[in-house]
Amino acid sequence: MAATPDAAPTALNVELNALNTIAESERKGRPSSLFWPWFGANVSVLGLSYGSWLLDFGVSFWQATIVGVLGIVISFLLCGFVSLAGKRGSAPTMVLSRAAFGLDGNRLSALLSWVLTVGWETILVATAVLSTSEVFRLLGWANDGASGVITEVVALIVVVLLVIAAGVYGFDLIMRLQLWITIVTGVLTIVYFVLVVPKIDLATVAALPDGQAPAVIGGFVFMMTGFGLGWVNAAADYSRYLPRRSSGPGIVFWTTFGGALAPMVLLVFGVLLAGSSPKLNAAVGAYSVGGLATIAPTWFLVPFLVVAVLGLIGGAALDIYSSGLALLSIGIRIPRYAAAGVDGVIMLLGAIYIVFFAQDFSGPFQTFLITLGVPIAAWAGVMLADILLRRKDYADAELYDPKGRYGRVNWVAIGLVVVGTAVGWGLVTTAGWMGYLLGPAKDSWGGANLGVLAALVIGFLGTLLNARAVRRQEGRTAAEQGAGAVRA
Repeated sequence: MAATPDAAPTALNVELNALNTIAESERKGRPSSLFWPWFGANVSVLGLSYGSWLLDFGVSFWQATIVGVLGIVISFLLCGFVSLAGKRGSAPTMVLSRAAFGLDGNRLSALLSWVLTVGWETILVATAVLSTSEVFRLLGWANDGASGVITEVVALIVVVLLVIAAGVYGFDLIMRLQLWITIVTGVLTIVYFVLVVPKIDLATVAALPDGQAPAVIGGFVFMMTGFGLGWVNAAADYSRYLPRRSSGPGIVFWTTFGGALAPMVLLVFGVLLAGSSPKLNAAVGAYSVGGLATIAPTWFLVPFLVVAVLGLIGGAALDIYSSGLALLSIGIRIPRYAAAGVDGVIMLLGAIYIVFFAQDFSGPFQTFLITLGVPIAAWAGVMLADILLRRKDYADAELYDPKGRYGRVNWVAIGLVVVGTAVGWGLVTTAGWMGYLLGPAKDSWGGANLGVLAALVIGFLGTLLNARAVRRQEGRTAAEQGAGAVRA
């Protein structure tokens, strides 16, 4: 049975809600309120860096723009659909997915989600630290020696503490934090655009040659994994506080619009900048966001650092909140705020490796995205089809009862994730042992990342073909449903 929190959360108190169903008295807001957390988490100037990474696939400006925008919008649309489950069940994503995988079978989903969100928060924190280091170096306040190391250590401590604090305090503080991050970063990002527009060379950008089909498809999949697919496993965490009467189409729209708006603008501008300067392109590969500071006026470097770090903290705050919920869903029995602290320690260790030991940023980042993008795409396919098939709200109490309608293990759903992952890894070449299904086409098609799309399709179609499982769950009598059933 779901635990009941002792008090409703406020921005100044630690949130006590964890895996429980949100009480009717605590459900509040409108679908439009989802704009702020999704926009604030994705307005980071890290979006500019994607312009550089996308061009590295060997595509032209127009190819990069089209596949980039499509990848962003489609991937956040998937988040919008998963957000519907939050409204219909008022529980975290990793609790609602028990309906598709079973209560014990869902531990696999929770483990995947936990690894992905911890990985993302680690990358965002490391990016904030590298950005701080590069800006301080450009200002002459640090160098490649002892002062540079001290700068990185101090920045790492400050950023980690801020992210952990947001994760510990929880939902209301994060929602308020994202509002202010949106305003500050939005304004300063526009200023940055105005200042660096003269750096754009349209003739050089227009001369970029077209890429072949594998490069175009690879860029599209990379953008999907870099944006919406990185959030889809946590999408319902932020819609679960909405009243059940909230508009479904409104939830999908505001989630998609809030998540995709800033990245689309940032991507196109990033492509223009990176396409104009091979030097800048290389700097972004080495320092990520920090490389973008190299073309800003000296007087704007500190404001640039503020916008960069705030945007990255906004994304990491959402990730550590959801990673804590995923950790609890695995079966770890500790308070939600303690789970956020545990994840914060792991995040710190991972950031230390990236900042002090990794040879560059883009290599580990792209490996992380595609390697984990395959299994999470398979999970997303199962979850999206399951949501599509359901005609009623979730039976709240039975999401916590292994003897209820959702059962302990749905082997079909687990099998689809396993098969989707095995096929998907066989169609990507991120690591040397992958690509085992490509055969002679490995060199030409390995970079197309077809495995992510294959895993998504396998999970989705396989679940649709097993629609009778959902029908059996929803066809139970009122007596079988128990007190937790909610009328559709």
